[in-house]
Amino acid sequence: MSIITISRGSFSGGKAVAEQLGERLFRPVLSREQVLLQAANDYGISEQELISSLNQPPPFWQQVLGKRLVYVKCVTAVLLEHARQGSLIYHGNVGHLLLAGIPQVLRVRVIADLERRIRAAMDQAKLDREQAIAHIQRVDKERSKWAQVLYGVDWDDPGQYDLIVNLERVSIASAGETIARMSESADFKPTDASRKRLEDLSLSCRVWAVMAKNPLTRSASLEVTADGGGVVITGNVGSSKAIEAVNEAARQVEGVKTLRCEVGIGTDWHW
Repeated sequence: MSIITISRGSFSGGKAVAEQLGERLFRPVLSREQVLLQAANDYGISEQELISSLNQPPPFWQQVLGKRLVYVKCVTAVLLEHARQGSLIYHGNVGHLLLAGIPQVLRVRVIADLERRIRAAMDQAKLDREQAIAHIQRVDKERSKWAQVLYGVDWDDPGQYDLIVNLERVSIASAGETIARMSESADFKPTDASRKRLEDLSLSCRVWAVMAKNPLTRSASLEVTADGGGVVITGNVGSSKAIEAVNEAARQVEGVKTLRCEVGIGTDWHW
């Protein structure tokens, strides 16, 4: 079965579309907020620190590049762990980027006119009109910068998506029906190659995320690749003790069959 990611701006209706789609297809629905909470719990990161750091503007990320990479890898590892089940609907701002390179991902963008979003913010968050407008503009700006800095792409670029649904013109029910039909097409059915790609990407992220839990192995220059259970780690850390810690941490990850550690000693520290 295909994996569906729904990108949505604040109060754009994407959550409602995802939930309706989940009921229609009998699939689990996962939100950005749930992924952040699980990442915080699984990898020992303060949920508030994780959320705040991922919402900070680019100057903050550029100052602590490695910390940003740690958080993104942890979040990606959680999302991929759910995606490995083969049946998932995820709604969040950049799920399609976190799952980039996996062919069976149907990338959907849900949009709505500003007035509809303002009314939704006022109703759901109990904001007055000025507060609602300010909130929507701030969140949209943060998420746009998030995609630009992390991935070098424009979040609003239609080319980032396979389907764009405008809730100004179609109902949530119609949106769910359209997405469901498209998800069942041959274009998004998993293949042996796509399943392997997902497994390899998941394993590499889980190794990276486990190393992120140890201060000795939190090096911004580390790279992890996986191929059929074989893991290769390259880059630099600060000491021979850290190299030993890299080996120890990686071997603890379920799914690692062989490990080649090509890590050297350097000065690419980030924390």
